[in-house]
Amino acid sequence: MPPRYLIIFAVVILTAQLFIYVTNRGLRWYLKPYIGQKCGFLLSALLWLLPNILMAITASRVFPQYRITAFVLFLLAYAFMLTLGLWLIRLLVKRVVNPLKLDRTLRLVAPLLYVSIIGFGLYNAYTPYVQHYAIHSDKLQGSLRIGLVSDLHLGKLFGAKQLDKLAEIMQQQQVDIILMPGDIMDDNLTYYLAENMQPHLQKLRAPLGVYATLGNHDFFGAQQQIRLALQAAGINVLADEAVSIDNRFVVVGRNDHLDKTRLPLNQLLAHLPQDNRLRILLDHRPDDIIENSQLALDLQLSGHAHKGQVFPANLITNVIYPLDHGYLNLNNRHFVVTSGYGFWGIPFRIGSQAEVVVIDINR
Repeated sequence: MPPRYLIIFAVVILTAQLFIYVTNRGLRWYLKPYIGQKCGFLLSALLWLLPNILMAITASRVFPQYRITAFVLFLLAYAFMLTLGLWLIRLLVKRVVNPLKLDRTLRLVAPLLYVSIIGFGLYNAYTPYVQHYAIHSDKLQGSLRIGLVSDLHLGKLFGAKQLDKLAEIMQQQQVDIILMPGDIMDDNLTYYLAENMQPHLQKLRAPLGVYATLGNHDFFGAQQQIRLALQAAGINVLADEAVSIDNRFVVVGRNDHLDKTRLPLNQLLAHLPQDNRLRILLDHRPDDIIENSQLALDLQLSGHAHKGQVFPANLITNVIYPLDHGYLNLNNRHFVVTSGYGFWGIPFRIGSQAEVVVIDINR
């Protein structure tokens, strides 16, 4: 295992121990009026053992269902934050409120608040909103409405129903073209084929076509099968390629960084006709925005970051990416990063929401 993965794994393990310890303390406080010391000790032992066993067998690949481990860590993380919040409230108001009444109130509020947070995360994961941006360009003859959708992660928990909803949104928004910068599948085609999602994906239609590139989760060993499946559904897959659309603009598609053979972007752009048509780049990750702002392109569309998906990861993505979500005009180049339509791992979004982006380009 590369050293950086060992470091990440160690950080996850240590952070999990902190979550477990604080959650344990909070749970013991919450249950103190209802259970004895012996039951409390047993509960503490189970709360420590279960997550650590799950992490160990997931890391060793004995237990491949990483989503269960991720879900347990998610629950621990928010139990940790809730416990800290309750402790802070007790610290601030214990001098002015009767401690017994305060504890009774907090014990009533805590589970309601926790369940509400989990429900809110589930709602955000499965309830998309439509984000609109307006861009001006002298290079485009007439107007253009782009439907941008990324990071569907089609798989066990996200499939046909969500594809039907996506097609409905694109039709309602009357987009001219649909662009999909990667992570359409969740690592492989297992559930896509098992649940016969192709007829639902085929509902994505636009007058000027549907174009996609492959993201990192499309490159985990099944990239060729994924490419063929997308093409069979009527989606044009661009792999270090460019296509002229309606003789008015050019769409350039790059494979993800995991494709070590992909061309540098400046070389890819150098192969294009040197005319004044609008150039739109599909590049899954928003890593290279600063460098790309110096190149001959007009609009870059990306995804990947999920806007962190769950708080506080959104604070991290905001730091490590030049733009983890939203719109940026840099050096007269336009950059749009979507938080994604689906989710990775667990069906929760807190600090982000499932999203479809509509971009209107006018002169």
